[in-house]
Amino acid sequence: TDAVMASVWRGRPRNYERERRTSALERTSCVEHPLAAPTLIEAKSSSRPVSTSTIASSKSDKSVSKAVVFDPLSGGLLGGDDPLGASAGSDPLSMASAISPVESKIVTIDEEYDAGTFEPWEAKKAGILSRYTTSEKLSITTSFLSPSDREKVAVKAQTSATMTDKVKNRLEQLDDFEEGSMKEMMDLSQQEYVKRIDELHKAMSDAWEGDQRVKTLKIAIQCAKLLGDTNVIKFYPSKFVLITDILDTFGRLVYDRIWRKSTISVAGSSIPATLPEKFTVEQVPESAKETCRNWFFKIASIRELAPRFFVETAILRCYNFLTKDEFAEALHRLTNMIRGIGNPLVAIYARCYLCRVGALVAPHVRNHLLPNLYDFMNAYSQLNSEHVNNVLAMQRVDFADYLQLFVPGLEWMLQCVANRAQNSLLEEVLVRSAGKCNTALFLHSVLQTFEPSFIASRAARFVDMIKDCDATGFSKYLLYRVLGMNLLLCDPPSEQRMGILRDVWKDVTKLKDPAEYVSCAEIWIEFPCKHFGKKNVNTFLTDLMKHMTSDRAFESHYPQLQSMVSKVVAHIHDFSALFSMDKFLPFLDIFQRDSVKVDVCKVIVESFVRHQVEPTSDPVTINGLMYVCKVLHDSINALSLRDEERQTSAYIVNFLRRVTHGRDLEAHLNFLVDARANFSNLQTVVVFLVQRVNSLAVETHRMVKGNHSRKTSAFVRACAAYTFITIPGVTDTFPRLGLYLLSGQVALLNQAVTQGDSFFKAAVSALAELPKTTEVDSVQRSTEPWMVSYVNQLLSTLLVVPDHPEREPLWLLRGLMNVMREYEWDEKTDGKTQIYLNVLSLLCASGQDEYCYTIKKVESNDQLYGADQKFIGALSGIISGVVDELFEVLKDLGDKKQMQQQARLALRLVKILLVHMDAREASTGQLVVKLWNLAVKTGAADKKMMSEVAACAKSLGERTGYEVYGNIANRIGVA
Repeated sequence: TDAVMASVWRGRPRNYERERRTSALERTSCVEHPLAAPTLIEAKSSSRPVSTSTIASSKSDKSVSKAVVFDPLSGGLLGGDDPLGASAGSDPLSMASAISPVESKIVTIDEEYDAGTFEPWEAKKAGILSRYTTSEKLSITTSFLSPSDREKVAVKAQTSATMTDKVKNRLEQLDDFEEGSMKEMMDLSQQEYVKRIDELHKAMSDAWEGDQRVKTLKIAIQCAKLLGDTNVIKFYPSKFVLITDILDTFGRLVYDRIWRKSTISVAGSSIPATLPEKFTVEQVPESAKETCRNWFFKIASIRELAPRFFVETAILRCYNFLTKDEFAEALHRLTNMIRGIGNPLVAIYARCYLCRVGALVAPHVRNHLLPNLYDFMNAYSQLNSEHVNNVLAMQRVDFADYLQLFVPGLEWMLQCVANRAQNSLLEEVLVRSAGKCNTALFLHSVLQTFEPSFIASRAARFVDMIKDCDATGFSKYLLYRVLGMNLLLCDPPSEQRMGILRDVWKDVTKLKDPAEYVSCAEIWIEFPCKHFGKKNVNTFLTDLMKHMTSDRAFESHYPQLQSMVSKVVAHIHDFSALFSMDKFLPFLDIFQRDSVKVDVCKVIVESFVRHQVEPTSDPVTINGLMYVCKVLHDSINALSLRDEERQTSAYIVNFLRRVTHGRDLEAHLNFLVDARANFSNLQTVVVFLVQRVNSLAVETHRMVKGNHSRKTSAFVRACAAYTFITIPGVTDTFPRLGLYLLSGQVALLNQAVTQGDSFFKAAVSALAELPKTTEVDSVQRSTEPWMVSYVNQLLSTLLVVPDHPEREPLWLLRGLMNVMREYEWDEKTDGKTQIYLNVLSLLCASGQDEYCYTIKKVESNDQLYGADQKFIGALSGIISGVVDELFEVLKDLGDKKQMQQQARLALRLVKILLVHMDAREASTGQLVVKLWNLAVKTGAADKKMMSEVAACAKSLGERTGYEVYGNIANRIGVA
């Protein structure tokens, strides 16, 4: 072995061009894409699927109709049969769900009311309960919150026997409720009050389940009576929601009981059936009608007006069992009944409840809606009566707060009137209100409930109505705000837009309260953005800043101001126009809270990324976004979350990616220099900047087609200097190594050899800093696979890197080998041997007269040395060192009895020697045979790999014509 090691190593002479031609595979034209998904073709003449290959061979076949993508999971559906859906009709659970329960028979408002614009009561309840709260003490009067009362009612119910006694006992119980046994609970907090109401709700349901109908009715009456109590007036709308939920439950219980008792006979069956979902009065049996009348008679006996009205309205749907045309008359009668309720607040919610129940049980009946609305208009003067003023003074409630209590009820009534109404009817309401109820409260509700198209077409008229209305207790800024919301949903006539904005803003700009002003501005800022140019938007921002900077009012309204920025960038996608407004960037400066300013800047950059499809070269846009991105960059610190840093980096990179300077590459390099100064703390951004500068150098190479002038040569060297200075700022070793290699390759492409050497030297030095492990998905993993892949890329590049004239041959490779020797390799892997074998391949390729690939206008070592014997000797010395290293590994594997790994390495080394070394050298042939025998001696060699190596020797003998390869093939057992 020592004699073998002392010999001269020579690479096998190669003619790469000839090998390329002889090894090229035969090519044929492809009709179909080889990676395309398989398809089936349906032919008219047959139901059998035809493959696409058949069609390709017979293109003239006229029976082909269409191609469908074949899906193996839907193959059973081609015939139209669904095996899972075939038995759906026989599924007992499906059949059970198809039978509508009693509750599902409730008529919905969708039958007559437009579900797209009609907001249901259920959607309003949560807002009412959250808005109308109180901290005052409440009281509740009832007889069903004490155990003694429950026992008394239960005993009376059990001792009743005959029908006469039962009726008499029920009347006595009602009289007992009205005359005594009532208990008032005082000093309840709002939470306690709601809890008591829930207890009443549960007590009513339990009483009904216990077949105690009178007790259920008494609870409903007592709850309805609570609606007449306005002692804590601020809480009344919420109390109305809570109580009417109980009344709704009561009405549903009564209706369901009557419906269950309405059994009918079915022809051909002895089993009675319940009424169908849509039944007629004629189908209802007389016993059910009698039960229904009894309920109405019981309720009619209630002495007080308000409880009688609310309870009868709750069971209004039961008229379905009595007569078909009763609803219109009943609703009209109940409308007139409300006129007897003196408290205007109770009256408005009574009308609201009547309209709500009417829309539910008789959506086709609408003749009661306008009378209810007009009754409110006629009685509006009561809101300023002496009695109401005394009550407000006693409860310390402002008149403005008092008017707000009417809003939910009035809006519901107007919504019922306006839904699917003719414009003539709505015009009538407006005319009537101008004469009877020209108030801000009523007009606000109109603007909230009428269709935006109706309001937008009369926008100028509504502006005049707002100016002329009585705004006592109700600020006009609320009207302007709602009007603006409607005009954003539907555009007013184009000739009126400027006049509308001018007239509205004359009043809005006079508002002294910053909260009222910003509330309007938040809505109306979209109007000039949507319909006018940047001049009007800039004027709007000027006025906005004037109001917000006074006494630092902006500090209290950051959410509204942030919303305004979002709306501006949502409508203005021309960022040159946006940043050219002299008030936009100063407007951003009023966000002096860092977190808010960062959110605002994110909105701007996100909008730019979404809408700026083409790269921009506008300096105004670039400078403006550079400022915005700088704010985002400066917000990241050591305490920032990784996700936040990642998101910010993505915003900045997307901005940088959309900036261009066309063919003025020097200007773009200057821009990237500024970007490096501004965004140096974000690693992702720094990596992008290096890659972007490299792309500038490549673009320069493409523009000059590789023929650099003095100017372009200086530019690409400036790019190399930029990257060389910037890359050390990347703290993560992996991207830093990748950037060094990439930048060195770009430098070589542009004939900047000295700069390329610097990059490769830095890469070799940085390899020594590579950690042994790295965290991937919270798991520590070895970096050795990455190291092997990276070194292989570096080796392929080093082939074309010319040696430095003042250094020894292959100095970069020598330095790399020194790093590899000092690296702590994992003994369980073959990473070290992979690299050493590839180094052997590189060294053999380096000794060729002409390399397999070169870089234009870069003289590699094949041209510098021209097979100089001194250079070949240097190569031979390095090869000897590498082979020594590999023999040490083979010896170490043998000592550790790792025979399989030893045999594998020996065979791989044999193949490298056969393919790359000149086997005509006796020492090389002898080494090949000895390594082969070593692999065979271990008894653990892979048979398949041995066959491949032997076949390789035979093939080389046939291709090269060298007899030595045939001899080697014979000696290793291949004929």
